[in-house]
Amino acid sequence: MKKLLCLFAVGLLAAPATAQDASTFTTGPVFEDFGPHANVEQTEPLPADLALRHSFDVAAAAEDGRFNRGFESAARFINMHTANGVSPERIDVAVVVHGRAVQDLLTDAAWAARDLEGDANLGGDHVRAMLDAGVRFIVCGQSAAGIGVSNEDLIPGVEMALSAMTAHALLQQRGYTVNPF
Repeated sequence: MKKLLCLFAVGLLAAPATAQDASTFTTGPVFEDFGPHANVEQTEPLPADLALRHSFDVAAAAEDGRFNRGFESAARFINMHTANGVSPERIDVAVVVHGRAVQDLLTDAAWAARDLEGDANLGGDHVRAMLDAGVRFIVCGQSAAGIGVSNEDLIPGVEMALSAMTAHALLQQRGYTVNPF
């Protein structure tokens, strides 16, 4: 019995590594270059009339000039649901950004003026693609003020709220759920 339990535990530990093999992930159909997701054989298919209103809370800045992982999660959410039959018109996503992550929404000029890594905001093109697809990016005005960011410093289309707390409260009143991770 002890051997069986040990084998079961080893199997559980090995399963996540196999399940997260990069070769099982693909991008698209909305964002072809980012937002990777895995094809999953679901026990219960998604309802045909599914509509999603979901918000993401992002405070951590991108690492080493990469695209912000929190923004990527929002793109993944859209890609995986669209790939599984949910119409993009029935998916509303808002990304509430505070803390140092606000800098990941800077224009290239504002990025360069702050002497951040590189000459330009490398995630800017992805952010613009998400804005073009209807994703809302809402900046915490309190965080922006704290790090000296104004509306003019932000990629066009990015919104400024009084605070992240206010943005989340308003989104929840409008039927958005909050991503718990």
